[in-house]
Amino acid sequence: MISSDDTILIVGHGSREDSGNQEILAFAAQWQAQLPEWRIRVCFIEFAPPSLQNGLMDAARESRRVLVVPLILNAAGHVKMEVPEAIEQARLAHPRTEILLAPHLTACDPILALLRRRLRKAMNALDMPDPTTTGVILLGRGSSDRGANGDMAKMARWLLEEGDHELVDLAFTGITWPRLERVVQRQALLGMRQIVVLPYYLYTGTLMQRIHRQVDHLRLQYPQMRFICSEHFGFEPEIFALMTQRILDLDANKPDSRLPCDGCSYRELAHEAGHGHSHEHTHAVAAPQAPREQVVHVHGLAQGQAHAHAHAHAHPHPHDREHGHEHGHEHGGEHGHEHGHAHGHSHDHGHPHSLDHAHGAHGADDHSHAGSTREGQTA
Repeated sequence: MISSDDTILIVGHGSREDSGNQEILAFAAQWQAQLPEWRIRVCFIEFAPPSLQNGLMDAARESRRVLVVPLILNAAGHVKMEVPEAIEQARLAHPRTEILLAPHLTACDPILALLRRRLRKAMNALDMPDPTTTGVILLGRGSSDRGANGDMAKMARWLLEEGDHELVDLAFTGITWPRLERVVQRQALLGMRQIVVLPYYLYTGTLMQRIHRQVDHLRLQYPQMRFICSEHFGFEPEIFALMTQRILDLDANKPDSRLPCDGCSYRELAHEAGHGHSHEHTHAVAAPQAPREQVVHVHGLAQGQAHAHAHAHAHPHPHDREHGHEHGHEHGGEHGHEHGHAHGHSHDHGHPHSLDHAHGAHGADDHSHAGSTREGQTA
């Protein structure tokens, strides 16, 4: 049961456009008004105060228990890595405070209901609301994390199956493809006379402003077509209900009420290659490196709740079939970083590294940044 000694901590993404941050603060105020017996606080991963780290530390200092809930639609690097890492730091600093992490909002039926209502409203604004000649584009921010993009694809498919539209496509504003302009071109070639753009964003910000400018440009480029662009989700009842349910499930310790292992399976790959996503902190405690064939992680020691995972790894290397390791992974969808690493390591250490074992074109410092999309919403 939620008590006066508990703190509910909302984690928002944060935006360079302050209006988006103000909307999250307004959301928290409205949620607090709905549940006056709860103590609800807000922090931001980036671009706005209070920071994730400061928000966690303050909440842990004044609480018996902190229930952390990301106000984020799709989980990529921020949810899978940075939030769990910040929680680990807060647990070390305040070992007597229990800190629990709920899942993000995810692709789910309440979000689908919200999208369907937005689509109906857009269709009613058209002169000829014919779903057979009206294309739908679900427009998200995009990520280098395939799971986050997969959730978007799932929502687009659900929207297609539960409606009458013959064409429901997916587009992204950055990081990945296809982009909005290309999908509009395809739908025009397929004979669509009208297009409804449904932004998959929680709050306003620079990317939402950019989307409306893009749609205005498309209206000029395709004067024969009618475009309708809906707004971000904002203060829809489904969002409040989902956040409340996340906290109630976390409090009741229901199955799937927590982010699995605080995202350890995702973070393991990044830390194994020496990468971590942090805006303001580093790990205070570093465990000894276990052999690669048997990497063991133990979490929650400060809470007295330890659990271990054993992972077996077999890594073929294209340059050294007997000795090498090769790792290819992407992480940090909000950042748009893509990292490729080729490591050549000798098992018997009986010979020096040669050119065949070198890191080559995909060295540890070879990063591709798409920082212009980082200011995006809590997608």
